[in-house]
Formats: sequence, structure tokens, C-alpha cells
Amino acid sequence: MSDEVKNYITPGGFRRLQEELARLWKVERPPIVTTVAWAAGNGDRSENGDYIYGKKRLREIDRRIRFLIKRLDAAEVVDPAAPRDEETAGQVFFGATIDVRNARGEPRTVSIVGVDEIDTARGYISWVSPMARALLKAREGDTVTLRTPGGAEEIDIVEVRYAPLATGIEAAG
Repeated sequence: MSDEVKNYITPGGFRRLQEELARLWKVERPPIVTTVAWAAGNGDRSENGDYIYGKKRLREIDRRIRFLIKRLDAAEVVDPAAPRDEETAGQVFFGATIDVRNARGEPRTVSIVGVDEIDTARGYISWVSPMARALLKAREGDTVTLRTPGGAEEIDIVEVRYAPLATGIEAAG
């Protein structure tokens, strides 16, 4: 496991994955197992739609459960709201919310989150994305170079802040 990339995740993202795992295991999987067992007892499985569909759905759920367990086991929870010392308060690290301005003066706000938490509509970008890599360890007032397929772009860091991030259900309302 030492060759795996760390799975940094915010507390909200970790909780969302745990809730999905619990829902799959306790709510979605049991009735399908019951249906498959019932359908298996009805004879010819090759033409039994309940059995065929149920087994397929069960494989999908089990695959997702295994994935979630691996992601949660490898998770390293980092709380964006954790206190920072004065020296690093204005510096960009995982969990930071950053107000930036491009060369055309267009503002944008992004938050650096784990790969399981990406949500472009909210401006949540993965810590391994090109933009996050350009911003990491920079400070308020710095200008960084974002390298994109379209070329290099200069981005000014206007503000860096750390606060709990809305993820999942609580942000949808």
C-alpha cells in the first residue's frame, strides 16, 4: 500500500462516502439478495429476468462497496477548518478556498478537495488537478502560472481562507 497515492479527503467528503457505503450495504443490497434468492428457487435461471437483473445489480453494488471500502481505508482526513499558524494561514494547502483572478481580471473561487469530492459547479477541484498543483504552497498576493493544453495562464491569488466545506446533501439544499 506504500506505492498508493494518499487519498486526502475533507471530513464532509469522508462522511459522504461512509453514508453511501452504509446505504448500499444496509438499504439497497438486502432486498436484491432476497429477490435473487427467491428467483434462483424458481427453476431455469437462464430466462429468469428477476435473477439475471438481480445478479447484475448485486455485482454493481458489490463492486461499489469494495471501491468505497478501499477509498475509506486509504483516506487521510484533513480538516480545512483546523487552526493554522500565522506563517501558513495565507498559504495554499489542501482544503483551502482561494479567490483568484486571471489575466483578463475575471474572478473565480476554487476549493482544493480530495479526488472523491470534485464538484466543478461549486468550484471544488482535486488536489492533483493542474490548477491545484499550480496553487499549492503559493500565498495571497502571489501570481502563479497555470499550464493548460491551451498554453500558460497567469493567475493572481487574491485571498486564501480555510473553512468547512459543504459536501453532499447539506450543500444541495
